[in-house]
Amino acid sequence: MADFMIRFLISNLVLSSIIGLLFFCKRILKIYLTSRMQYHLGYVMISLLSVPFLPLPMVGFTQIFSRIVSLTKNTSFSTKYFPENTIGLYASDTVKSIQDFALSVSRETSSPAGYILFGIWITGIFTVILSVIRAERRLNRVKCSALPLQNKEIRLLYKNCLNELNITADIPIYSTAFLRSPILVGIFRPAIYLPSHVISDCPAIDLRYMLLHELQHFRHKDTLTGYLMVLAGIPYWFNPLVWYALREMRNDREIACDTSVLEILKEKDYDSYGYALIRFAEKLSLASFPSSVGISGDLRQMQRRILNISSYKKPSVREKTKGCIAFCTIVIILLGLAPLLSTYAVDRNHYKWDTSSETISVIDLSPYFHGYNGSFVLYDLKKDTWNIYDMEQATLRTSPNSTYKIYDALFGLEERIITPQDSFMAWDGTDFPFKAWNTDQDLYSAMHASVNWYFQEIDSQLGESTIKHYVREIGYGNKEISSDLSSYWIESSLKISPVEQVMLLTDLYRNHFDFSPENIEAVKKSICLFSSENQNLYAKTGTGRTEGQDRNGWFIGFLEIGTDTYFFATNIQNDTNASGSQAASITMSILHDKNLWPQ
Repeated sequence: MADFMIRFLISNLVLSSIIGLLFFCKRILKIYLTSRMQYHLGYVMISLLSVPFLPLPMVGFTQIFSRIVSLTKNTSFSTKYFPENTIGLYASDTVKSIQDFALSVSRETSSPAGYILFGIWITGIFTVILSVIRAERRLNRVKCSALPLQNKEIRLLYKNCLNELNITADIPIYSTAFLRSPILVGIFRPAIYLPSHVISDCPAIDLRYMLLHELQHFRHKDTLTGYLMVLAGIPYWFNPLVWYALREMRNDREIACDTSVLEILKEKDYDSYGYALIRFAEKLSLASFPSSVGISGDLRQMQRRILNISSYKKPSVREKTKGCIAFCTIVIILLGLAPLLSTYAVDRNHYKWDTSSETISVIDLSPYFHGYNGSFVLYDLKKDTWNIYDMEQATLRTSPNSTYKIYDALFGLEERIITPQDSFMAWDGTDFPFKAWNTDQDLYSAMHASVNWYFQEIDSQLGESTIKHYVREIGYGNKEISSDLSSYWIESSLKISPVEQVMLLTDLYRNHFDFSPENIEAVKKSICLFSSENQNLYAKTGTGRTEGQDRNGWFIGFLEIGTDTYFFATNIQNDTNASGSQAASITMSILHDKNLWPQ
């Protein structure tokens, strides 16, 4: 929760900018937007306020920008034609022994500041909730003291107003001496409460306007919106811009309600309605009940409402069309920015692993990773247990590079671009800087020499939509495929964590993908590095090279030892010398010292 608090505060900074953008759009497009449209933009804002609490990151058009950046990087970096070095399967015996110790997977790595901020946030939430409860209790006392309206003339006027608005619902009306302003209260059993002084002092025409106003609130379900605004403001008690935006939404609600009343009045009655508000501006006061709605408001709000009434003209069809276009444009822009608010999207590069049902030991392997940031993940299939070095790095998503070729080959087999019996592809004569690439290939030679052009040809024939379908079907990492089919897996948009690598290898081994068993077997054979009567090693390296330096090294695979099967993934990162072959060397040293691989 402490980590969430930090990300929530970051999302609030973004949210404040988006709210500022909303006000800017409303201001420059005000002449096109009706008062009801301006009010409805508040619903978009309330939707945005919920985004940080959604359990999944949202997807929006803003990711296009990150993809463009990735493509730019691919253009400037020499990543397309980097071969995998031959790995050594036997590690040195000079590596220090492993010191294992079991730890809770929910290690507390957060800064104490996160917990302090979380405590302050929760305290503020409880304080606001208590103030809302107190207001609702005051409102309940008013309701309990109220009596059904007895004045026959006003009851007849109220009935006429119901008929005028074609409202057939039973909405009781009460009188009370404990209110200064008329209010509408309730969602499922709404009721109108009139102050006693209003009943005795107001002329019939003004009472009609008040009743029409409250009934328009009923027609547009404004009491429900009131509760939504109260709930939306609670977790954002510390953000003054959110409170200001919610206050403006309440003002827009009253202006929209005034406009709804004007729409049913004759034009000659507009001034009369405005004068009614002016006459009672001093008598009416802003209700202190957050969930209620009424005709009253503060002085600034009344001024805005009077100006709206004095300038109101029923919009033409053309003006309504322009307003709809402006409204939709603002909505699209704001919802398109919504992914930026997700607290999960803030940490989108980490895999959100539900470890509640897993048996995990966090192990110290730091001596093996000297000079590298990295992680090691080992999964024992028979015991259903995990050993993990550096949980933070193990759930960090990074480009898979050539380890992705395992699945790329599987997709090509499933679409019969290649087959287990015929995986031949002719070299087109392009002179590559690596001798092993400058010849005809099949799946086995291309996998062992990590021939990029072979797998790029598979992708070219698969097409972007098919690749996306398969990547989503098997749940590969972040499932992000850029438009450049030649490099989306090479230090680009597609990313995966070591934990996910192991999970996918386990699904591949068990064929949870429900692909052709023959194709699964062909892929397994293509990554077989060692085979004997009692031991088999299947693995693939991957290296990410940027600006001429090896910065991202992978070694993933699985071991079959008798009836036992172990899945592993190692990732290392550094400014230099972080290659797939180096990751393989580290892995084999670890496996040897765990007595899973001979010297």
